[in-house]
Amino acid sequence: MLKRVSESPRAVSRRGFFGGAIVGAAAMLSASEPVWADDDNRPNNPFIVLLKGLYHPAPQLPDLGLSGVDLDDTSYMTTRIYPIFGVPGSRDQDDAIGHFYVSLTNPVCIYDLPHGAIAMQFAGSPVIPEIGFNTFVPFPDGKGGSFLEGTFELSILDATGIYKRFKGGHNHMVDRLHQLDATRLDEFCFCNISRYQFP
Repeated sequence: MLKRVSESPRAVSRRGFFGGAIVGAAAMLSASEPVWADDDNRPNNPFIVLLKGLYHPAPQLPDLGLSGVDLDDTSYMTTRIYPIFGVPGSRDQDDAIGHFYVSLTNPVCIYDLPHGAIAMQFAGSPVIPEIGFNTFVPFPDGKGGSFLEGTFELSILDATGIYKRFKGGHNHMVDRLHQLDATRLDEFCFCNISRYQFP
């Protein structure tokens, strides 16, 4: 049977410190960033989406009015986008709100979202293989496939609709891509999309 351990004054004060820091950070954000009404469709800054599901070929990219996108590129594949925080489209995180398009040979990817779209480019450097920064680190899944894990930094090239103000911003991806076999890829990737520029 587990015994309850009383909290030390140090632990309580540390919790109070972090709680105060979070409140302070929220106050700074609210002072520097407009606060939108609940019925306003504009996304938060930052907002978070989840890319999830099996990839399927996308031989024809949709024309979403984004510059920097080659609509004739047939190398793209697509999976679904789910809402996590601060993005319009659904209040249920189990309901897909859009489609994500990515290529293994083209560094530009596309987010087709409610009321707009975003084109982004994967950073070419720095690449740090040891920690999976801007690259994948493979781990066997025990079933003949691999989990490919890593973080990726992307620059926002263009954005339309309610996402226009994110042009020039940044996306920090935390990815766990499951390579089931030579042809099937199952995505699970959190995208933290903001107006902040990556240094």
